[in-house]
Amino acid sequence: MIIKIKEENVILARLSFVVLVFVLLASFAFADDPVSEQDQIKKLEKKIEDLQKQLDSMKQQVPSADLEEIRRQLNVVAQEVEKLRSGEEEVVLEESQRRSLGLGPSAASIYTKKQGVSLAGYGEMLYENFPEETDAGTPSGRTDQIDFLRAIVYVGYRFNDRFLFNSEIEYEHASTGEGIGEVSVEFAHIDYRLNDDLTLRGGLVLIPMGFLNEFHEPNVFLGARRPLTESVIIPSTWRENGFGIAGRKGVVDYRAYLLNGFNAAGFLSSGLRDGRQNGARAKLDSPSFVGRVDVTPAPGFLFGGSFYGGDSVVFGTSVPTDLNVPTIIGEGHVEYRRSGWDLRALYAQASLDHVEELNAVIGATGNLSVGESLTGGYLQAGYNLLARRENEIRSVTPYFRFEKVNTQSSVPSGFLKNPARDQTVWTFGAEFSPIYNIVIKADYQNVDNEADTGTNQFNLLLGYSF
Repeated sequence: MIIKIKEENVILARLSFVVLVFVLLASFAFADDPVSEQDQIKKLEKKIEDLQKQLDSMKQQVPSADLEEIRRQLNVVAQEVEKLRSGEEEVVLEESQRRSLGLGPSAASIYTKKQGVSLAGYGEMLYENFPEETDAGTPSGRTDQIDFLRAIVYVGYRFNDRFLFNSEIEYEHASTGEGIGEVSVEFAHIDYRLNDDLTLRGGLVLIPMGFLNEFHEPNVFLGARRPLTESVIIPSTWRENGFGIAGRKGVVDYRAYLLNGFNAAGFLSSGLRDGRQNGARAKLDSPSFVGRVDVTPAPGFLFGGSFYGGDSVVFGTSVPTDLNVPTIIGEGHVEYRRSGWDLRALYAQASLDHVEELNAVIGATGNLSVGESLTGGYLQAGYNLLARRENEIRSVTPYFRFEKVNTQSSVPSGFLKNPARDQTVWTFGAEFSPIYNIVIKADYQNVDNEADTGTNQFNLLLGYSF
């Protein structure tokens, strides 16, 4: 009896060793020889078939429980081989790698593919409720509305281990037929991956500034509406044509691009948003530069900053001009996301030269002047009440945000500041995610300004990503 048990153990050990070898082969066999991949797959399938026959002939000698375990391991190997055959996803992309590429979870889908097409996306529907009066007691003139803000489709194609294409197509406000919606390319670029930590990129790129311009999927930030600072000073979503690098070194992530700049004729007293060229027949006098650095010294803790500088051209005005407006934007940010906490702080400032001349060209007088300096920042905190539950996929996160923005912190001599541009926004709300890919957000925003004409509002958002 003892001899028989020892023989069975020897047989089991040998079979387990063979299975382990083939698991390793299925995982690593193709790393260095992509040309012979199909031959390798055929060889593995033949070996699996032979092993199955061996198991069938030994089923009287091996205990049934052990036999089932070996069969399970063989099935795992067979599934891995099938993935290799079909080209299914098989690359694990860590969050640090995704962030170094400047892409949200869904936007990074193509980077998890071995080869072929990737399809992903997200969308947001927003209900906004306004009071009848402003803080001053005058009619607000605002009407409640519900808007399918955007439906996004990410389409990518991985040509091989080095080259890939990635893009984001946005459909705004549900229709282009109503005069308010449009279809836009948010980004579209070719990446050449020198290695896992360094990528060359060219095309229509997202500007790597702030928290939201690159990472704007609804389930990765708190709030039904995006912060004002990251709308009028960092004009999210902001993209331009250019090329550069994205990479990381240890705990440091970095991105840097040369690209076309703003059209200064679109600058307003309310901010820089309408100055974006968005890659459409963009005028280029001299290239602008943007760079970003983030440091992650501990899991969940990140701090960094970004800088944009270049000449903003002036075109599309009734008076022809060769005026350029030097434009600088800088921002610093800190984030802590761990143990259920979601804490953020951001400060941004923009500085413009030749604003007096610009005002003359665009016809801005009095308190309609474009700001020579624009400032904004916010503090934000949220906590997931279900974070301490094991294996809990749901989340319930109350949040709070305090924000101050002034798009006319300074104006040229002879012009006036509009006190309505000096705003303070308090946001109180909560979000619920039944699963990671779906989120419902509700919040109330108390909007104050120095002119006492702020209009508060209640927001309700439904968002998804895949």
